[in-house]
Amino acid sequence: MSELILPPGPLISTDWLAAHLENPALRIVDVRGVVKPPTDPKPHYFASPDLYAQGHIPGAVFVDWTSDIVDLSDPVPVQVAPPTQYAELMGRLGIGDDTSVIAYDTTLPFFAARLLWTLRYYGHANVRVLDGGIKKWQAEGRPLETMIPRYTASHFIPRPQPALRRTVEEVLAALDGSGVLIDGRSVEEFHGEQSRAARGGHIPGARNVPYRDLVTGPHDTFAPPEQLRERFLNAGVDIEEARTQDVVVYCNGGVSALVTALGMELAGGPQAALYDGSWNEWGNRDDLPLER
Repeated sequence: MSELILPPGPLISTDWLAAHLENPALRIVDVRGVVKPPTDPKPHYFASPDLYAQGHIPGAVFVDWTSDIVDLSDPVPVQVAPPTQYAELMGRLGIGDDTSVIAYDTTLPFFAARLLWTLRYYGHANVRVLDGGIKKWQAEGRPLETMIPRYTASHFIPRPQPALRRTVEEVLAALDGSGVLIDGRSVEEFHGEQSRAARGGHIPGARNVPYRDLVTGPHDTFAPPEQLRERFLNAGVDIEEARTQDVVVYCNGGVSALVTALGMELAGGPQAALYDGSWNEWGNRDDLPLER
């Protein structure tokens, strides 16, 4: 099986996917799930295997983002799964080192972006997110199926890329202003009016670029690059300058911030690193500084 090289950029269109749907070098991954509002009682994080069972893009496998690709032994919720666990999962799904991967969500690509980041973190760059997700796919009259596919196991070698992930210690050490820290949560969460953690507010010096501001239209597709650049600039982040800086994004659990990270990439900026602990960690530690 020869490798299928995906088009450049972090996104793929529904037209492209429809044209390559049956390529054996392609693996499609359904990562649908739910994050409840911070004002709702916990738990806030859920996967949606029921939606997958009701109908999914043909050939797609399902990944439970709350358990399959996270470290359940870590006291901080939804941290990236350790290498052995991650490699075993990818192998079972038929994703090997030469497999091209398309991840999709409902519309907003929370969990698809999380899968893209985890694959990149483990050294697998040939992965994209379906812009508009399954909602756009269905709106265009494209097919769904209920059959659960079975693929021959593949060999996936995890090659961690430390530059794509930040620990709490690394974020704390960088508060001297040597980089750009971007909070992808809502304005209310940024200012401490709502919080999923014990404390409300944001990491000192962070700029607020809510993920919601970066998508548009009925299917929550990403805004054009010039609009994305303007929205970052309005938050005090110059994309041109960011290309030469260390950019780190965070949210609550390292999920919605990756929508903001995709927006930066589409605007012409760098691939941002992720503070994986995010506010789930920072907001629950009294020894760490915060602003409101």
